[in-house]
Amino acid sequence: MKIAMLARNAKLYSHQRLKDAAEERGHELEIINTLRCYMNIASRRPEIFYNGERLPVYDAVIPRIGASVTFYGLAVLRQFEMMGVFPLNESVAIGRSRDKLRSMQILARDGIGLPVTTFAHDPSQTEEVVKLAGGAPLVVKLLEGTQGIGVVLADTDRSAKSVIEAFRGANVNILVQEFIKEAGGSDIRASWSAARSWRR
Repeated sequence: MKIAMLARNAKLYSHQRLKDAAEERGHELEIINTLRCYMNIASRRPEIFYNGERLPVYDAVIPRIGASVTFYGLAVLRQFEMMGVFPLNESVAIGRSRDKLRSMQILARDGIGLPVTTFAHDPSQTEEVVKLAGGAPLVVKLLEGTQGIGVVLADTDRSAKSVIEAFRGANVNILVQEFIKEAGGSDIRASWSAARSWRR
């Protein structure tokens, strides 16, 4: 198989290991810098160009799109999908996973147990949002934060209101969640696909 990997740093250890593993199995894998791709969005003949040349036809694409380039990375991945290239992770799935609010709504729709989560746009509704989430302690999260960045634990209602108002004053979208006391220091994380398999 001829495989493209969308990644900004070809020298990263994890990218090199994936490349080595693919080549050990007889596949050809090319690492392409996502941000250097540019596209011809033509009817019935979509194309992607890279370093001045049109990219060849690939059998599959492995997206390794960093959170900071989500918008452009997903546009490039969608172009590969339009060209009939099989994606390891679909653009729609990545987009949903990067949007905490959308992810929570999908999990709630499918009956997955979640902490009480609230969302509002108007800063004047801060008091109601805190009350709806069950009061302090509360967790305030940026919608687009990753790996724990942009997550604040508010110990009191007053501090929760201050944090929420500060974020909203900066025009940043946030979620406010009920605080679930950790179980003996363990941190359990699960993917969307794992959550769906548990439901079955």
